Amino acid sequence: MTVIYPRKSPNGMSARDILKRVVSDRELHLIILNRYRYSEQRSCKDLTEVIEQLDGQPKELIKDLSHHISDEARHAMWLTDLLVDLGADIGKPPGTSYIDEFDRLIDRDYFNTKTDLEDAVISGLAAINITEKRGCEYFSAHIYALKQAPQTEENLKIRETIERILPEEAGHVRWGNRWLAQIADKSPEHRQKVEQAKCKYAAIEQAAFESGMDITLGAELRRVAKLMDVANTMPVWQRPQYLMERLPQTLLAPELQFTRLQVAQKAWERDPQAFMEKFVPMFLNGVQNRG
Repeated sequence: MTVIYPRKSPNGMSARDILKRVVSDRELHLIILNRYRYSEQRSCKDLTEVIEQLDGQPKELIKDLSHHISDEARHAMWLTDLLVDLGADIGKPPGTSYIDEFDRLIDRDYFNTKTDLEDAVISGLAAINITEKRGCEYFSAHIYALKQAPQTEENLKIRETIERILPEEAGHVRWGNRWLAQIADKSPEHRQKVEQAKCKYAAIEQAAFESGMDITLGAELRRVAKLMDVANTMPVWQRPQYLMERLPQTLLAPELQFTRLQVAQKAWERDPQAFMEKFVPMFLNGVQNRG
């Protein structure tokens, strides 16, 4: 069975490259930790919705998902305690939300009453699995970056918290891999369904991930291209409705415009000269570099 992992950021930077920069800037570091907290917290809500919509079947999966929710709630608690101890914000993080964008791009029709239960299970597991892989990638890179950074009391406390979370997140990935492999082994038809679901949710995850990384000029058009990538993983007859429901918000992207203003304002307040010399050229080079 094909193993699919998240891809790099749109500018080619690896998770280690990104986290190396993050840990050197305390303000940004705390924002990223708060994003972790928000994602773990929201995962509890999203996994609860999956359980409710599966309506008690299959029992073994419901049991596993309940344990999964318990893990995510504990991670959110650890991160909340950490941020409060550090005097950091624990409100909704600024910028485009990865998990909100992922939810927007998901085709929720697979959970309606007409959908085969097994298809719903495959879709749910594939969606959970690819996001957990991204989480493991970034937690691992974060720990590596903290080991290279000055060993301050704060950095040690942050590293200790993430090191408590990572093994459980890795366990979630292995759990998802096992469930998907078991379903795929039932028949060639099941294997095909699993492979299609993995490709679909990998495309959705990549689009959601890049939406939070790319605010430069032309990002709206690149988002449309990613939306087309997602649609191309679906049967031809499903594509028009999927695109028409999501294309207007993808093109207008109000949250992207707000994020741009927030970032520009902060960059100007911190260093007006660097704003003109670095931020403005970076923003304007978006089309040229990634168009």
